[in-house]
Amino acid sequence: MDYPIWNVAMGGGVLMAWVAITHVIVSHFAIGGGLIIVITETLAVKRSDPELRELARRSSLVLILVSTVFGAISGVGIWVVAGLISPGAISALIHNYVWGWAIEWVFFILEIVAALVYYTTWDKISKGAHLLVGWLYFIGAYFSLVVINGIITFMLTPGGWLESHAFWDGFFNPTYWPSLVLRTGIVVLMAVAFMLWPAFKASPDRRPDLVRYLGWWFLGGVFVSYAGYRWWEAVLPDTVTALFLGEAPTLAGLAATRSFTLWSLTLGLAVTVVALLLAPKLARGLTAILLMVGAFGFFGGYERLREGTRKPFLIHSHLFSNGLLVSQIDEINARGIAAHSGWVAAGDPAPEAFGGRIFVAQCASCHTIDGYQSIREALPTVADMELVAADQPSGMGAVHYREQCSRCHGDIEYQEMAEMMPTLEEIREDPEFIRELNLGMITMTLVELRDMGEEFADFEPGKQFDMRTLDRSYMPPFVGTEEEVEALALYLASLDRGETDVVATGGEK
Repeated sequence: MDYPIWNVAMGGGVLMAWVAITHVIVSHFAIGGGLIIVITETLAVKRSDPELRELARRSSLVLILVSTVFGAISGVGIWVVAGLISPGAISALIHNYVWGWAIEWVFFILEIVAALVYYTTWDKISKGAHLLVGWLYFIGAYFSLVVINGIITFMLTPGGWLESHAFWDGFFNPTYWPSLVLRTGIVVLMAVAFMLWPAFKASPDRRPDLVRYLGWWFLGGVFVSYAGYRWWEAVLPDTVTALFLGEAPTLAGLAATRSFTLWSLTLGLAVTVVALLLAPKLARGLTAILLMVGAFGFFGGYERLREGTRKPFLIHSHLFSNGLLVSQIDEINARGIAAHSGWVAAGDPAPEAFGGRIFVAQCASCHTIDGYQSIREALPTVADMELVAADQPSGMGAVHYREQCSRCHGDIEYQEMAEMMPTLEEIREDPEFIRELNLGMITMTLVELRDMGEEFADFEPGKQFDMRTLDRSYMPPFVGTEEEVEALALYLASLDRGETDVVATGGEK
């Protein structure tokens, strides 16, 4: 909240997801590929098997083209995008783990140099020296994962770090080892998904053997991944698992993501058993595509689930998704967000324009105006209200209520809402009432979120929060003065669909 953020139309979180998921798919292939390629070459040398060695050679070309080119570029992209949309989080991670990042970069340099040497020295140095370079590549790549895993898992389960702020307490946090096992299985899945294509180029009589060989690797990766996932899920705090497990998960979207993740792994397992192990002669391009869909779906689903279970934090119980530190709540409530962040105070002082800048500071990290988690779409229009009030034919009012209103009013049944709403005739006589209605609902929500912040401030410091005790456990609290609540409410209420909206800079569009 100390810095202006890059306000992306589609939503910073969506952009980050695209960049990060594509990067981790490639980076995990780079690790798993290093392992399987060097073991494949080792076996080929011992067995004097030229076809097996050729598989390793062709796969190393894929490794170079995909991992060292796209992987390196997308890795830089993560730092750029994260720094623009979550500067507070990047600042916190660098301040806490600067030496961790430094160690990871050393391993990364070893990985890149060894990869280039490995690919360019086929049949130019002795086979023993070439294998040594391959193993050095894998060591550099895997230990890069070992370090990054500690930082990534810290963000979800900081553990004893919340009290001690000690490097190792945060690094070896409760989900460190389960996540490392899970990612070790995933690197194998990613490697096989890419290496199956070079295997198809083998001679017709050897291709089934090579396909089956990769199938056994994928099968092992499935079991390791599944074991790691179950272990990861088992050690998560109840306050986290409540978001996506149980009969009534807090966030149905995360529950659906969990199902998608496990079914994707099941698809990969089925394709492996049927096409790679039992009938490798029938494996074709479609087989590889289905395997990639299953493997990428499992990994991408897990990444979304892992990110989603941090809601509403970037570092659980320490830093919210909008850059607000838990320790800052009391101070900002007393002084105001404008006094805390000078860029919020700058610009047009008109209430709606001021509210727009508050929106960017406190809400834009998760919400957009018209894109992902659109604010405008969440506001009811006169047409929406007419459909609910008309109830024509009978029963359709409840249907429209579920579609248009239940996201925000899940605790109120249709009949209760119908009794509180104006009648259809009253709505048509005074269509402007919708602005007052929206303003009232928004103000009430913001007041609740501000009160929730006071509850956070009263929690025992150094402990991971039990979010189940809060009404809106997946949202950061609102911080600021009552005047700032009013300004933000006016801005949000001005976003009725079909009207121009005052943007954060104070102008109009």
